Amino acid sequence: QVQLVESGGGLVQPGGSLRLSCVVAGFTLDYYAIGWFRQVPGKEREGVSCISSNAYSTHYAASVKGRFTISRDNAKNTVFLQMNSLKPEDTAIYYCARVRDPDYVCSESPLDFGPWGQGTQVTVSS
Repeated sequence: QVQLVESGGGLVQPGGSLRLSCVVAGFTLDYYAIGWFRQVPGKEREGVSCISSNAYSTHYAASVKGRFTISRDNAKNTVFLQMNSLKPEDTAIYYCARVRDPDYVCSESPLDFGPWGQGTQVTVSS
């Protein structure tokens, strides 16, 4: 059974940091690109970052470039999202997801990803 489980969300003040984790099971992480997305109520899910299967290639949304860093530890079946200099506009539910096929590369479209984790809430507020 394919599973992705996010953790590490919480409440943080503006300028603070959080590290999200995405632990996967039921498939070989080495073969798949993994993406992080976020969603706020009433808005579409948006791509935040993505890392290729071999970690050679990483991608970031313009809004988080320079502040967020994606990484992976295939031996631990885990993908991370280090979030620094957080802003109130980063508040959202954050999801990790696997590309649908091992041949897929990183994409900004949520349609290219699945299955998804259940999400972890990140709230940036003073």
